[in-house]
Amino acid sequence: MVWALCLGLGLLAGCGMPEDKLANGEARAFTATQNTEEAKVMALTQALMDLGPGVDPAEARRAARIAVMEPLVWAREWNVTDPPLLHNMKVNNGQRPRGLCKDWADDLERAMRAERFRTFDLHRAIANSRNIRLEHSTLILTAKGAPMETGIVLDPWRQGLGRLYFVGVTEDPRYVWEPRQQVFAWKRDWKARARAETAAQ
Repeated sequence: MVWALCLGLGLLAGCGMPEDKLANGEARAFTATQNTEEAKVMALTQALMDLGPGVDPAEARRAARIAVMEPLVWAREWNVTDPPLLHNMKVNNGQRPRGLCKDWADDLERAMRAERFRTFDLHRAIANSRNIRLEHSTLILTAKGAPMETGIVLDPWRQGLGRLYFVGVTEDPRYVWEPRQQVFAWKRDWKARARAETAAQ
Protein backbone atom coordinates (compact mmCIF):
# COMPACT_ATOMS: atom_id res chain seq x y z
CA MET A 1 0.00 0.00 0.00
CA VAL A 2 2.81 2.42 0.94
CA TRP A 3 4.71 1.51 -2.25
CA ALA A 4 1.64 2.21 -4.37
CA LEU A 5 1.15 5.58 -2.68
CA CYS A 6 4.80 6.52 -3.26
CA LEU A 7 4.54 5.47 -6.89
CA GLY A 8 1.47 7.64 -7.34
CA LEU A 9 3.11 10.65 -5.71
CA GLY A 10 6.24 10.16 -7.82
CA LEU A 11 4.21 10.17 -10.99
CA LEU A 12 2.24 13.26 -10.02
CA ALA A 13 5.45 15.21 -9.50
CA GLY A 14 6.67 14.62 -13.04
CA CYS A 15 5.74 15.28 -16.62
CA GLY A 16 2.93 13.99 -18.80
CA MET A 17 2.81 10.38 -19.91
CA PRO A 18 4.55 9.74 -23.25
CA GLU A 19 2.48 8.74 -26.23
CA ASP A 20 4.03 8.23 -29.64
CA LYS A 21 1.01 7.15 -31.66
CA LEU A 22 0.25 9.51 -34.52
CA ALA A 23 -3.20 11.00 -34.91
CA ASN A 24 -4.74 9.38 -38.03
CA GLY A 25 -1.25 8.99 -39.46
CA GLU A 26 -1.22 12.69 -40.30
CA ALA A 27 1.13 14.09 -37.65
CA ARG A 28 4.53 15.18 -38.86
CA ALA A 29 6.43 13.40 -36.14
CA PHE A 30 9.77 11.65 -36.13
CA THR A 31 9.55 8.17 -34.65
CA ALA A 32 11.78 5.19 -34.09
CA THR A 33 11.35 4.06 -37.70
CA GLN A 34 13.97 6.68 -38.61
CA ASN A 35 16.47 5.46 -36.12
CA THR A 36 19.76 7.23 -36.79
CA GLU A 37 20.59 10.60 -35.36
CA GLU A 38 21.85 11.91 -38.69
CA ALA A 39 18.58 10.96 -40.39
CA LYS A 40 16.72 12.71 -37.61
CA VAL A 41 18.86 15.84 -38.01
CA MET A 42 18.10 15.87 -41.73
CA ALA A 43 14.37 15.36 -41.18
CA LEU A 44 14.18 18.10 -38.54
CA THR A 45 16.22 20.46 -40.72
CA GLN A 46 13.67 20.05 -43.49
CA ALA A 47 10.74 20.50 -41.09
CA LEU A 48 12.28 23.73 -39.80
CA MET A 49 12.91 25.00 -43.33
CA ASP A 50 9.29 24.24 -44.16
CA LEU A 51 8.22 26.77 -41.51
CA GLY A 52 8.62 29.55 -44.04
CA PRO A 53 10.70 30.99 -46.89
CA GLY A 54 12.52 33.34 -44.51
CA VAL A 55 14.17 30.50 -42.57
CA ASP A 56 17.94 30.38 -43.10
CA PRO A 57 18.92 26.82 -44.13
CA ALA A 58 22.19 27.07 -42.19
CA GLU A 59 20.28 28.09 -39.05
CA ALA A 60 17.83 25.24 -39.60
CA ARG A 61 20.73 22.77 -39.76
CA ARG A 62 22.32 24.18 -36.61
CA ALA A 63 19.05 24.17 -34.69
CA ALA A 64 18.29 20.61 -35.78
CA ARG A 65 21.72 19.34 -34.77
CA ILE A 66 21.46 20.97 -31.34
CA ALA A 67 17.95 19.60 -30.77
CA VAL A 68 18.89 16.06 -31.74
CA MET A 69 22.44 15.73 -30.42
CA GLU A 70 22.65 17.80 -27.24
CA PRO A 71 19.89 15.93 -25.34
CA LEU A 72 21.82 12.69 -25.91
CA VAL A 73 24.78 14.30 -24.11
CA TRP A 74 22.56 15.48 -21.25
CA ALA A 75 21.07 12.00 -20.94
CA ARG A 76 24.55 10.63 -20.27
CA GLU A 77 25.39 13.45 -17.85
CA TRP A 78 22.13 12.92 -15.94
CA ASN A 79 22.52 9.12 -15.98
CA VAL A 80 19.18 8.62 -17.75
CA THR A 81 18.77 4.86 -18.08
CA ASP A 82 15.04 4.39 -17.50
CA PRO A 83 11.76 5.26 -19.23
CA PRO A 84 10.67 8.88 -18.64
CA LEU A 85 8.27 8.40 -15.74
CA LEU A 86 10.61 6.10 -13.84
CA HIS A 87 13.45 8.57 -14.34
CA ASN A 88 11.15 11.33 -13.05
CA MET A 89 10.65 9.36 -9.85
CA LYS A 90 14.41 9.03 -9.43
CA VAL A 91 14.89 12.78 -9.90
CA ASN A 92 12.13 13.56 -7.42
CA ASN A 93 13.68 11.13 -4.92
CA GLY A 94 17.15 12.64 -5.30
CA GLN A 95 18.62 9.61 -7.09
CA ARG A 96 19.28 11.50 -10.33
CA PRO A 97 20.32 15.16 -10.75
CA ARG A 98 17.98 16.23 -13.54
CA GLY A 99 15.75 14.90 -16.31
CA LEU A 100 12.20 16.15 -15.75
CA CYS A 101 10.54 17.55 -18.86
CA LYS A 102 11.23 21.08 -17.61
CA ASP A 103 14.96 20.31 -17.37
CA TRP A 104 15.11 19.17 -20.99
CA ALA A 105 13.16 22.23 -22.14
CA ASP A 106 15.26 24.61 -20.02
CA ASP A 107 18.58 23.32 -21.33
CA LEU A 108 17.38 23.10 -24.91
CA GLU A 109 16.15 26.69 -24.74
CA ARG A 110 19.48 27.80 -23.27
CA ALA A 111 21.42 26.04 -26.04
CA MET A 112 19.21 27.52 -28.75
CA ARG A 113 19.36 31.07 -27.35
CA ALA A 114 23.16 30.88 -27.32
CA GLU A 115 23.03 30.59 -31.12
CA ARG A 116 21.26 33.97 -31.47
CA PHE A 117 19.18 32.78 -34.41
CA ARG A 118 17.95 35.53 -36.72
CA THR A 119 15.25 33.56 -38.51
CA PHE A 120 13.69 31.65 -35.61
CA ASP A 121 11.73 32.56 -32.50
CA LEU A 122 11.75 30.34 -29.41
CA HIS A 123 8.59 29.72 -27.41
CA ARG A 124 8.09 27.89 -24.13
CA ALA A 125 4.84 25.98 -23.79
CA ILE A 126 3.00 23.88 -21.24
CA ALA A 127 0.29 21.27 -21.72
CA ASN A 128 -2.23 19.80 -19.26
CA SER A 129 -1.99 22.70 -16.83
CA ARG A 130 -5.76 22.93 -16.38
CA ASN A 131 -6.81 19.31 -16.09
CA ILE A 132 -6.02 16.24 -14.00
CA ARG A 133 -3.44 14.87 -16.41
CA LEU A 134 0.25 15.39 -15.67
CA GLU A 135 1.62 18.76 -16.74
CA HIS A 136 4.25 18.76 -19.48
CA SER A 137 6.74 21.41 -20.65
CA THR A 138 8.46 21.85 -23.99
CA LEU A 139 10.31 24.19 -26.34
CA ILE A 140 8.79 25.25 -29.66
CA LEU A 141 10.58 26.82 -32.63
CA THR A 142 8.77 29.01 -35.16
CA ALA A 143 9.84 31.13 -38.07
CA LYS A 144 10.71 34.66 -36.95
CA GLY A 145 7.55 36.58 -36.06
CA ALA A 146 5.23 33.60 -36.55
CA PRO A 147 2.69 32.51 -33.91
CA MET A 148 3.53 29.59 -31.65
CA GLU A 149 0.81 27.44 -33.21
CA THR A 150 2.75 27.33 -36.50
CA GLY A 151 5.91 25.94 -34.93
CA ILE A 152 7.65 22.65 -34.22
CA VAL A 153 7.54 21.01 -30.76
CA LEU A 154 11.00 19.84 -29.66
CA ASP A 155 10.58 17.24 -26.90
CA PRO A 156 13.63 15.22 -25.75
CA TRP A 157 11.72 13.85 -22.73
CA ARG A 158 8.82 12.02 -24.38
CA GLN A 159 10.61 9.02 -25.89
CA GLY A 160 13.19 8.71 -23.13
CA LEU A 161 16.99 8.63 -23.07
CA GLY A 162 17.23 12.08 -24.64
CA ARG A 163 15.90 10.88 -28.00
CA LEU A 164 14.22 13.87 -29.61
CA TYR A 165 10.56 13.72 -30.57
CA PHE A 166 9.36 16.50 -32.83
CA VAL A 167 5.99 17.35 -34.29
CA GLY A 168 4.00 20.34 -35.48
CA VAL A 169 2.28 22.13 -32.59
CA THR A 170 -1.24 21.59 -33.93
CA GLU A 171 -0.41 18.04 -35.07
CA ASP A 172 0.74 16.77 -31.69
CA PRO A 173 -1.22 13.58 -31.00
CA ARG A 174 -0.74 13.81 -27.25
CA TYR A 175 -0.74 17.42 -26.08
CA VAL A 176 -2.56 20.72 -26.55
CA TRP A 177 0.05 23.40 -25.96
CA GLU A 178 -0.41 26.80 -24.30
CA PRO A 179 2.18 29.60 -24.03
CA ARG A 180 4.02 29.25 -20.74
CA GLN A 181 3.44 32.87 -19.71
CA GLN A 182 -0.29 32.39 -20.24
CA VAL A 183 -0.25 29.32 -18.00
CA PHE A 184 1.79 31.15 -15.34
CA ALA A 185 -0.70 34.04 -15.38
CA TRP A 186 -3.61 31.63 -14.96
CA LYS A 187 -1.87 29.93 -12.04
CA ARG A 188 -1.21 33.27 -10.32
CA ASP A 189 -4.86 34.24 -10.70
CA TRP A 190 -6.02 30.85 -9.43
CA LYS A 191 -3.80 31.08 -6.34
CA ALA A 192 -4.95 34.63 -5.65
CA ARG A 193 -8.59 33.55 -5.84
CA ALA A 194 -7.92 30.60 -3.55
CA ARG A 195 -6.21 32.84 -0.97
CA ALA A 196 -9.08 35.34 -1.15
CA GLU A 197 -11.65 32.58 -0.65
CA THR A 198 -9.70 31.18 2.33
CA ALA A 199 -9.41 34.62 3.92
CA ALA A 200 -13.14 35.22 3.50
CA GLN A 201 -14.07 32.05 5.36
